This record gives sequence, C-alpha cells and structure tokens, in this order.
Amino acid sequence: MEHQASDEEPPVVRREENKRRRRKMKAFTSNSAVSTDQIAVEFVLPTTNKNSRNPDTLQIDVTGNWTVEQVKVQIWHRAVTTKLCPEFYQKYSPDNCMLLYQKKGNWYEIYDKQQVFQTLDCIRYWKALRKEVGKIHLVVRTQPSEDSLQYQRFLNHLIGYDVTDVSNVHDDELEFTRRKLLTPRKIELSDRDPKLYSMDPWMTTKPLPEYLMSKISNNHILVVIHKDTTSQTIKVSIDDTPVQVLQSFFAKISKKRAILGISEDVSESDFVLRVCGREEYLYGNYAIKDFHWIRQCLKNGEEIHLVLEHPPNPEQDVVQKEDWSQVDDCTGVAGTHEQLTITEKDHEKVFTISLWDCNRKFRVKILGIDIPVLPRNSELIVFVEASIFHGQQLLAQERTTSKPFTEEVLWNTWLEFNIKIKDLPKGARLSLQVSCGKAQTQTSKENECKNKSRLLYYVNLLLVDHRSLLRQGEFILHMWKMPEKSEDNSSVNADKLTSATNPDKDNSMAVAILLDKYCYPVALPKSKDSPDSEKEGERGQREMPNHLRKQFEQIIATDPLHPLSSEDKELLWHFRQECMKDPKAYPKFLSSVKWGKQEAVMITHHLIERCTVWDRSSLDVGLALQLLDCHFSDENVRTLAVRKLETLEDDDVLRYLLQLVQAVKFEPYHDSALARFLLKRALRSQRIGHFLFWFLRSEIAQSMHYQQRYAVILEAYLRGCGEAMLQDFRKQVEITEALQKVTREIKQMSAEKYDVSAQVVLQLRQKLEVLQTSGLPDSFKVPYDPGLRAGALVIEQCKVMASKKKPLWLQFKRADPTTLSSDTIGIIFKDGDDLRQDMLILQILLIMESIWELESLDLSLLPYGCISTGNKIGMIEIVKDATTIANIQQSTVGNTGAFKDEILSQWLREKCVNEDKHQQAVERFVFSCGGYCVATYVLGIGDRHNDNIMITESGNLFHIDFGHILGNYKSFMGISKERVPFVLTPDFLYVMSTTGKKNSPHFLQFQNVCLKAYLALRHHTNLLIILFSMMLMTGMPQLTSKEDIEYIREALTVGRSEEEAKQHFLDQIEICRDKGWTVQFNWFLHLVLGIKQGVEKRSA
Repeated sequence: MEHQASDEEPPVVRREENKRRRRKMKAFTSNSAVSTDQIAVEFVLPTTNKNSRNPDTLQIDVTGNWTVEQVKVQIWHRAVTTKLCPEFYQKYSPDNCMLLYQKKGNWYEIYDKQQVFQTLDCIRYWKALRKEVGKIHLVVRTQPSEDSLQYQRFLNHLIGYDVTDVSNVHDDELEFTRRKLLTPRKIELSDRDPKLYSMDPWMTTKPLPEYLMSKISNNHILVVIHKDTTSQTIKVSIDDTPVQVLQSFFAKISKKRAILGISEDVSESDFVLRVCGREEYLYGNYAIKDFHWIRQCLKNGEEIHLVLEHPPNPEQDVVQKEDWSQVDDCTGVAGTHEQLTITEKDHEKVFTISLWDCNRKFRVKILGIDIPVLPRNSELIVFVEASIFHGQQLLAQERTTSKPFTEEVLWNTWLEFNIKIKDLPKGARLSLQVSCGKAQTQTSKENECKNKSRLLYYVNLLLVDHRSLLRQGEFILHMWKMPEKSEDNSSVNADKLTSATNPDKDNSMAVAILLDKYCYPVALPKSKDSPDSEKEGERGQREMPNHLRKQFEQIIATDPLHPLSSEDKELLWHFRQECMKDPKAYPKFLSSVKWGKQEAVMITHHLIERCTVWDRSSLDVGLALQLLDCHFSDENVRTLAVRKLETLEDDDVLRYLLQLVQAVKFEPYHDSALARFLLKRALRSQRIGHFLFWFLRSEIAQSMHYQQRYAVILEAYLRGCGEAMLQDFRKQVEITEALQKVTREIKQMSAEKYDVSAQVVLQLRQKLEVLQTSGLPDSFKVPYDPGLRAGALVIEQCKVMASKKKPLWLQFKRADPTTLSSDTIGIIFKDGDDLRQDMLILQILLIMESIWELESLDLSLLPYGCISTGNKIGMIEIVKDATTIANIQQSTVGNTGAFKDEILSQWLREKCVNEDKHQQAVERFVFSCGGYCVATYVLGIGDRHNDNIMITESGNLFHIDFGHILGNYKSFMGISKERVPFVLTPDFLYVMSTTGKKNSPHFLQFQNVCLKAYLALRHHTNLLIILFSMMLMTGMPQLTSKEDIEYIREALTVGRSEEEAKQHFLDQIEICRDKGWTVQFNWFLHLVLGIKQGVEKRSA
C-alpha cells in the first residue's frame, strides 16, 4: 500500500538515498528565511460551555503552509495544553470530526486532509470579505441513517456496481470524486427549471431542410388536437409557438367547449400539448417547425396528432436530500510554486515540497512479479518494460533484464529514466508491461528475442495523483491480462490506458514496485508567477517568412490522421503564437508540445489561458473531439475542448453522446471537465439523462477497466435526476433482468441448434405468461426510445428466433391510452452479443444523416433502435413491415432466388396498392440504396450479406447487424479481388429499371444521389475521421493497425479534388455493376448451404 511519511513518524531513509537527501536539505537551511503567512481562525467546537451555554471556541493562528491534517492536530494539541475544553479532547479524536465553514448560505467541508491550508477557497473568500478572523466549525461525523443506506443500495442496484466498495483502490480518488461531483450537481439542480425539465421538449434550432419545406403549402400545416374522445383539426403556421397553437385551438372551439368537456373557467394557459401515444411535449418558446416530432411527421408524410392535457406535476421530479456538505471548491488544488518552494525558506517550516524543486531523474525499483498459475509453456523468459506516457506520447522507457519465468520472479533493481522528476506532467502514467519470450539459446541474439516477445500483462499507475501529489513508496499492482486471440478483445486499446488495477486479486499477476520516498508530500504546483512567460509572449511573436507560411498552412490543412514529422513539430512550436490564432491548428500544435518538459508545458498553459480566439470561433465538433481523444492527457487542453462543447444544443449532445461517453476513457482522472459536462447536460434534459444512464450502465457491466469511473459518474447523475426517472430506470432494469433469465433458460433447452421447435416456442410463451402474472412492471419506457411506453406482452405473438444466440422476438402493447396506433411495439431481446459495436455504427449513421440534412438531402436511412443494456445483452427495435432480402428471394423460388433479378421488383409491386404508391416506393428505394451504399463504403462495411439487408414494404432499404461484420476481420475493409465496395446487385438495379450496363432515369438519379451524399460527407472529413478512429479505439481492436485507420482516408479520397472524388465514386459503382453476379453467387451459396450462423430472420 501507499505509504506517506507523516510528521509523527520519522521517515524511513535508506542508505543509498542518504547522499541525495543531504544535497536536497541544503536548500532547506537557507539563512534568509521567508516568513509564512499566519491566518487567524476561530474554531467552533462540538461541545458547549457549561456557563454561557454557547459552543466552545478556540482561536489559533494557523501557519499558511500547514496541511489540513496538521491544523486538526494543532486544534487538539491547543485544547489539551490549555485545558480549555477537556470534554472536547476527551470525547473526540481528529478523525471523528469534519471541518465545515459557511459561504453564501451554504455549508462547505474542508475535505482533503493533504491540502495546504492557504490554498483553500475559504481563505480567498475571507480575504474578499476583508474578515480579520475566519470561522471554522468542527462537526462530529454521524453514521449514515438506515434510510440513506437503503437509498445507496437502491442506487447501487441501478448502477450495477457498488460505488462504496473501496477494496480495489490504492488511494481515495473514488470517494474524492463522489464528493467533488456534488458541487456541479447542486449548481445544476438550483438552476433547473422544473416545468421545462418535466416536459423536456425535444427540438432543434437547425434550419428546416428544403426537402421538408417543399412538403408544406404556403407555410401552414394541419394539426389534429384531441381531448378525451373528440378532436378538432386546426390550421397553424409553422412559425407559431405551442402557446399560439393553443390560442388558435381555443378560439376555434369557443362555441364547442361543452362538447369537448372544457369548462368556461379554464384557458389555454392551463394546458399543454403532448404527442398522441408518446411522452413528448410541445412546450416552450419555439416555433413548432423546430420540434423533432413535427419534422418526423412531415418527413414521413404523416398526420400530426396532439393531445390536450394539464401539464405534468414537477413534484414527481423531487430529489432526495443530500447527506453530504459540498467540499471546498479548491479541493485537490495544489498551491503555486512560490507557496511550495523550499528556496529561501526555513526548512523547519516546510511541510509540502514543490515538484519543480526535484531536480533528479525519476526512477522506479522493480521488486518482482508474482503469479498464481504459470502459463503452460515452461521454456519462457520474462521481463518488465516500464514506460512513462502522457497521452500517446512516450516520455521515457526502460526495461529489466530477462529472467526465467517462474511463479515468482525477483529483480530488486532500480530503473532510472531519462526524465527529471520536475518534468513529470500531471496525467503522466507509468505503464508496466510483463512480456515473455522464448529462452535464449547460444545462437539467438538478445534482439531477436526481444522482437519475438509477447505482451502478457499490463497495468498503469498515474505518477501524480488526483490531488497533484507525487506518488511515493511501495505499490503492489494487480495486472490486467492481455486477451487471447479467441477471447473478446473489442476494447483492448482503450483498456490499456486505464489506471484501475485488476479487482480479481486472487488470480491475477501482481507486480511490486517501489518509488522514492520523501519526508513530505511532493506537490505539482498549479502555476508559477513567472516573468519568463511574459518575455515568451514577445519572443513567440516572430514574423513568419513567406516560404514557411506555405509549409505551415499545408501542415494545418492535413487531416487528423496525417502524421507530423519532427520538422513539422518544430515549425509549429517555433511559431506557436501563430498557431494560437487559428483553432484548426490546435490539435497539430498541441501534438507538437514536448509534454515531458516542464518549461514547454508552462508556456503551453500560458498560451491556452490567454487565448480568446478559440471561444470566439464557431463550433466545430470534430475539432473539439480531436482534443478529447487518446492523444491528449493534459487537463487544460481537454477543458478547452469541453468549453467549446458547452455551446452544443441538446439535440447535438444526444448525437455525440455515445462518443463522448467513450472519450471519458481517455481522461487520466475520474473527475474531469468532460465528466462534469455529461453530468450537467443529463441533469438538464431527461432524454439525455436516459441515454447517459444506459450508455454508462452497459459500460459498467462490460468494462472492468473503467467500471469505477463510470459508476461514480452514474451515481452523481442518479442522485439528481429525480424520483420519476429513478422509478422508470428501476422498471427498465427489472424487465431486462427478467427477460435475460428467460433467454438463458430457453438457450439451455435448445443449445447449439439453429432451428427452433414448436415445443421451445410453447415453453417461451409459458414462461412469459408466468412472468406477466407474477410481477413484471405493468409498463416501462422502451430503453432505445424513451418517448415510447410499452405495456403488457402480447404473448401469442412472441417467439424464439432461429439463430445460435436464440434471441427472443417480443411484442408489447402500447401503454399510453392516447395512442392512435393499433400496432404493437416489437423488440428483439438478445443475450450473448455485444451490441456496443452496433450502437457505434448506428450512431455514426445518424451523424451522417444530420450532415446530409444540412445539405437538404433525405436519404431515408433507417437507424433502428438498438441499445446495450448489460453484459452482452440488449434490445433491438423490430422495424414494422420489413423483411430481409434473403427471405424475399427464398420465399419466392427457393435457393435459386439469388439469381432471379426480377424477384425484388415483383415483391415491391405486390406490396404497393396502386401505381402512385409503387412509384414512391421505387423512389424511396433509389434514395435509401444510395444512402447505404455511400455510408457503408465510407465506413468500410460495404460487402454485406442478403440476410443483413432488409427492405420495408414502402421501398426503404436498410442494413442491420453491424456487430457481426465488425467482429469478423475477413469481411471488413479493404476490397480484395473478389470483393465489392458496397452492395449493388443486378436485382437492386432491376428495381431501378436497368439491366447490365444500361442507364435508366432511376439509375442516373441513383448515381446523382450517391455523388451528392458522398461529396457532402467529404466536407466533414475531419469529423468522420475522428469518429472513425475513436470507434476503432474503443470498440474494434482487431482494426487499430495503421492500415485499418488509414482506410477511411482512402475512402474519403483525402487530399484529392472534388472532380477526382466524383470519378472515384463513379468507379466504385462500376465495380459493383461488373461484379454484382459474384455477390449473387455468394448469396446463392449462403442460401444453399443454409449457413444460418449468427444470422437472424427479422421478418414477422
């Protein structure tokens, strides 16, 4: 365990360090001792004076650079020596009491015992108020009540993890973060508008796309408003607000109030409008054209039905009272270098040392490793590689000698790194990796062995902890095992960055290390009042010569994956002032900073602080996301990115939420600007909160590496989301757990078979019947669509699907009585597949759709609902009236259907009642086929199977089941000879009235749609590249080699002209026309061989 030498016990000084320590001490005993500030504080004790009946108090002059722990010791010391309050010191010990003070009517706790007293926020507050004497209350710690323990158990159940369990941590960061996140939660709750929160309008401020404008006749639309069993249609302007719509409605029904059952003494201000059958309100001062639902209805050509209701009661969102006080705002913040430095100070009065005074090289002693069970191959040798990283930048690296691999290997050797302690930046991690190789024979060289070594275990330790203190002493770290090729290793790249240790202590490899110990805590200062940086300002203002300007502009214009040469980095660093003028240059400039040089880091922080260009620039999400990916660990840089995201509207936060949740993995510490941003936005909008809950919960269930971090954020959210949301989450968790149990029982009955017997379906229905009667929640919000509430199961429509994983095909009634649809809610419940990969792809499809919308393109993508709700379990939306291409081909003429070009076209004609509908369906087919061709090509998932492509009866083509394709390297990216860039087979072309190489009007329209869509995506190259590389980093490990990530640059023809790009895509279409028959042949094989592995029929 970590060992800190406190003042009561003499530090352990080992011989080999004596020389160094003496050299260090010289600075302490400097003659010109600088006086340390004294702060007068009155401490109000928890005991009362017998005579005056007032609380006992002690006034102490506190030395500014004492730690909070020392201050506490001094209070007891003073009480004992003055014998003023014997009851106090006899009854209580320092650990029994908390230090609290008041600020603006709120109580704050001085929480961090390691904190230097003069760096506390209360000191600044008292100074601002010009108080001579500050006041701090000592309050006895109380045990949590049974109610709050029960509430905590309830939260832990929803989270799927016990956040109070600290058995697997080597410091108090977990508890520390839980306490610190109370502050942003309190601020958000005090600012929250209860009415707005309870109705949570889902809208957008983006202009209405032209293709929707064309569906509206002279700016007016018809709206049907329902009250009980009657309804009234009114015509309203698309620029009217919900209040104006209500006014029009009330004006229209003035004579019919009695029929509608609306009494005379109420007016429009007593009502709100809700979408029929959905928990979605039209509320707030926005034009109705900006509401998501209205746009959805216009897009699908559906009538707009609203229901007139009294507003929901905001009381239902009541939040449980907090047990804790807020912690001091400066908790965990170190002082400045001037406050901490030992230079010119009396060393008797120094209690915390500045890291920037530590001029020696950093070193670590590798004591040894210990493993419960050895790997099978006994002729192995093993070594430990120790590296210091900041983000992805390697600052220094050393390794031990190789030794035979036994259960316990001891090295007991110091590794000295080529980096000084003072140069260690915050967020730097010591990465320890245990690798093994074949034992050396006489003939093989040391190098050969090193090249053939295999990484077995890894673990990271942040060298500067969450309170900015340098780690000291001995650590035993339980390591993570590298997954085997056969195991699921979908997030190994992100996992390797975690600073958590393996909770499975009994079965994991442990490494024991020793870091240098000092007599005192060593703190990384928050800043330096340095005149150097002022001079730096003028020095960096150099004029850039023209020949370099061109080179500079070329570097900035390259895409995010373009590697920077050392000359590029030098140029950017040299002209850093110039870089700061252009936000697009930030990621490149910040990649060229030498984060292992304290001077460079200080200059960079200074530039970031003084820069105003960034905040004034327009929002570029791709740019902000680049600064939040795995390459940057610096807090100031990541905060800069988040500051920009603060301006996102809710609609966009939802669009990027999944990626932002993944980016939390790249934060060095649990508490970060990004975590706080997610928390604040979720507490502001129930819809964001709903998805944040499931995104976090699914990671907590599946990612041991980031479990604790995500659990702390989720707990902070659940403590502020309100009672109604908590009860909704409880029901959703209950239903998920119940269905998982049923799925597992069904799997055991028909294990390893692909087909499903009638007996199994009967068993399922019986089990569901039992569930239904024995306490399933009567209704629940659908996890992938919280506006929809599902009710009872329609048991006779439920079945088990023919697939290895035995997913359940479930149908639920709609629970909302105002619903006008008689359709059931269809959900596929799946156990055994990690749906996070599907979610990532579907999310990027949604982002592509929003890009096309900006260019007024409607490509009818169908990103169906899909959500991972736990460890390899989740729910998928069943798209109404849709079937797979394979089904259509097989049901018509059996296996040879794959070669019959006209089958799809005939099916579509049969489904359309008249010629008009058929023309619309063909049009929709052309657009959706174009959309999916472009999207799947850019993402490298173009070569699909006829079982993974579906079509609706209205002609909407769409792809499903992305997890399989991404998990299967053979079918991903890179088009080899027999492959095609995307699916465009003769039967698809036949729907467009073309065969062979002929061009029909529909085919030309298809080409045109593809080109427009492709060029639109190219305008957002950087955003797509960063989303793609983040996706590979967090969800697809087999695809993070350079070539895989490079794929998207090729696909988006980075660096080529628009004309070349057009030609490139037309060439891809031609490849498909040439090779369409090969795809058909593959499909035919698939049908003949009946390869149903992992393939589901999604047709009802």
